[in-house]
Amino acid sequence: MKRERGQERDFKRTVDKRSPGSRPRIKKEETAGATGRSKRVIRTGTAYSDEVVKARKKIDIPPPIAAGKRIGKSKPEASKVEVARPKRVFKERTSDIFRREVINKPVEKRFEKTETDSFLTTGGKVLRGKLGKRNVIEGLDREKRTTPARRPVNDGTIRLNRFIANSGMCSRREADTYIATGCVTVNGEIVAEMGYKVRTGDSVSFNGKLLSIEKKVYVLLNKPKGFVTTVEDPHADKTVMDLVKNACYERIYPVGRLDKSTTGLLLFTNDGDLTKRLTHPKYNRKKIYHVHLDQKVTKSHLDEIVNGVTLEDGFVAADSVSYADEEDKKQVGIEIHSGKNKIVRRIFEHLGYKVVKLDRVYFCGLTKKNLPRGKWRFLTQDEVNMLKMSSN
Repeated sequence: MKRERGQERDFKRTVDKRSPGSRPRIKKEETAGATGRSKRVIRTGTAYSDEVVKARKKIDIPPPIAAGKRIGKSKPEASKVEVARPKRVFKERTSDIFRREVINKPVEKRFEKTETDSFLTTGGKVLRGKLGKRNVIEGLDREKRTTPARRPVNDGTIRLNRFIANSGMCSRREADTYIATGCVTVNGEIVAEMGYKVRTGDSVSFNGKLLSIEKKVYVLLNKPKGFVTTVEDPHADKTVMDLVKNACYERIYPVGRLDKSTTGLLLFTNDGDLTKRLTHPKYNRKKIYHVHLDQKVTKSHLDEIVNGVTLEDGFVAADSVSYADEEDKKQVGIEIHSGKNKIVRRIFEHLGYKVVKLDRVYFCGLTKKNLPRGKWRFLTQDEVNMLKMSSN
């Protein structure tokens, strides 16, 4: 009979005439033996008779141990014959697969394809992709850096600060200051832009005064002792500008420096480009000095000067050095291109000598022939061309 939903049963389910949830019991007829003694029962439900128990004791077979109990403290000895057990196969987890295939998977480097997709080096190695293209470009840039740069084409213009400096008004640095303050006009208009270029026909004025490019002037002086090489020095009694003040109307300045007690050749000009090329160390301009010392110079010291000495401001070596007079070894001629302050005096003082007299007899191809001490002269056009050619 089918019971409706929600309808209670009119009977209760039982198992072997027992209520649900109760443990099964062993019947009395099953527990009694032939002799009337009870059988030995363990939790597993296996029952042994007394005869079986006695037989097990005779062959020293230990009785079965109840589940969850331990008899004695000693462990049962392991059997001498080990039975090979099949290895347990572990199934790989999904997380391990994800870690191996996704997280720890190496990233493949893929380069972008170029026009030819392959470049051949000088050694015959083929470079592909973006890396090869980069190496080839770097090689081309390296070749460009090694090739000499082309000179800019002269388009007939000149920077405004250079124009003002060439006019003899001031230096380029001072001209930049005047331009920024609005003191300079070009064709009647104020120009405050740095790097502004003017043409040959432009009208440039400074505080209302019309400026014009000066002609280049080159003056050679045989400097005497006691004059300071500077344009302006309020603390100096005599400067080299006092010796050439009547040479020209243009504003000229000395090229390089000679200390107060040094004599010899000193060049004056208003050509800024030539001045830079004659004084910069990288152009290796040749200068020769005649040195008078307080004692004879040994041959070993001459060799040491050529090999180089280390001063407080670095290492320096002379191009050549020799005795100016074989009979008087206190006089030495030294050729050097370094432009450091008092370099010749410091070299000999480093070796234990004292310079009594120092005279510059040669400067960039110019000599003091037919030029008395304290006098000056203009350079010839051939000498000017020689200076410009040698400084290129």
